Amino acid sequence: MFKINNLVNSHALLLMNWGNDYYVPMLYSSPQEELLACRNGAWLGNFLNCSPVYELSGPDVVKLMNYVSVNRDYSTLKVGGSRHTIMCNEKGQMLADGVMMRVDENRYLTYWLAPVLAYYVETLGYDVQGRWVTDEFFIQIDGPRSLEIMEKVSGKDLHSLKFAKHTEIEIAGVKTTIHRLGMSGCLAYEMHGDMNKVGEVYEAIAQAGEEYGLKRLGMMNYCRNHTQGGYPNQYIHFYYPFLLNDEKMKQYVIEHCGWNTQFCQYNFHGSAADDIENGFVNPYDVKWDYLINWDHDFIGKKALQEMAKAPARTVVTLEWNAEDIGKAFASQFTGTPVMPWDDISNIADGALLDFFVISKVMNGNQMIGVASGRERDFYHGNMISLAFINREYANVGDEYTVMWGSTPLSAQPIRVKVAPFPYYNEEMRNETFDVEKIPHPVF
Repeated sequence: MFKINNLVNSHALLLMNWGNDYYVPMLYSSPQEELLACRNGAWLGNFLNCSPVYELSGPDVVKLMNYVSVNRDYSTLKVGGSRHTIMCNEKGQMLADGVMMRVDENRYLTYWLAPVLAYYVETLGYDVQGRWVTDEFFIQIDGPRSLEIMEKVSGKDLHSLKFAKHTEIEIAGVKTTIHRLGMSGCLAYEMHGDMNKVGEVYEAIAQAGEEYGLKRLGMMNYCRNHTQGGYPNQYIHFYYPFLLNDEKMKQYVIEHCGWNTQFCQYNFHGSAADDIENGFVNPYDVKWDYLINWDHDFIGKKALQEMAKAPARTVVTLEWNAEDIGKAFASQFTGTPVMPWDDISNIADGALLDFFVISKVMNGNQMIGVASGRERDFYHGNMISLAFINREYANVGDEYTVMWGSTPLSAQPIRVKVAPFPYYNEEMRNETFDVEKIPHPVF
């Protein structure tokens, strides 16, 4: 990530050693201030510098991607465009999902699709060259003032940049790719460029954003945006079954998971951890089935066609009952030898810890789904999570319970209520917001 004296670390209150004397900023101010910034100003985050970035080139890129992913024909992806790419196994379970950007006629950059995509490049025999990219920074700005900040720091009118499109700008003299995408649900942008210049670019954006209420976002808070924003996310809400897919893929993935060995483990906790399959999802579970294109052959097509006849689950937001949360927290301090409930004060239930928490969602004595990605939502004043539940139970306002705890002795029911998904769905939703409502810059 960053050497300790990098400009990215200069304002942090808390740093974590990432290894080899590289550090990441965990906290800049407070969780509440940092997270609310994407609703009333903007936050600037750097967590995604840990992303696995993999470059594709060669005459068979389109053929490869059409076979390994469920998406529509990649020959229609234009330079300057991007695609949310999903790869499934033969059972229809998601093996990887992430972003693929076409940066020129014969070059593509992918984020979070490798090492599975790299395995396919090396084993399927297509005329495709793959390369791990280790010298690119990846920072994000999310919030209602993000466009104004990026126009100020770049000196360029960016109103014409549509959702999921990217273009080239310059920040502090550094060539930078700006991509209209983010994870808070609000208007947001990503920036990519030379990792050796990340400090200069990051600090320039931070200073340009001061007058707009920009806050720096630490790593410990970044992963809490996805639940509120309505973006089911790997290692926060679900895992991939690539270690169970086949032995050759398992060995390859483990060998190339050095950037974070946590992701090569199935260290599941919670009441639903009694069955490892509870940690995996398919495109119907997460409402991404609209991305499936049936007019070509791809891995997992037959299984997904069967699912399409009667999809079992869908994703919802759950609001957790405040009184029951209080009981769980208070059970830690009874002054008696009675076994307390599992600790509910820690709300990073995945991604930043060495375990992943999945909990059973119950309708009486019947398990109807799995909850994950629990977070404290400062904007709405609730504790929320996502849940993948049977469709007949996915009605807003329905009330169920989540079994909170990892063992039969510690597990306790917490009341939950089905809420809208996505939970944050206001005017400035990035996918649909008309930026013409924001005045153009005058330079």
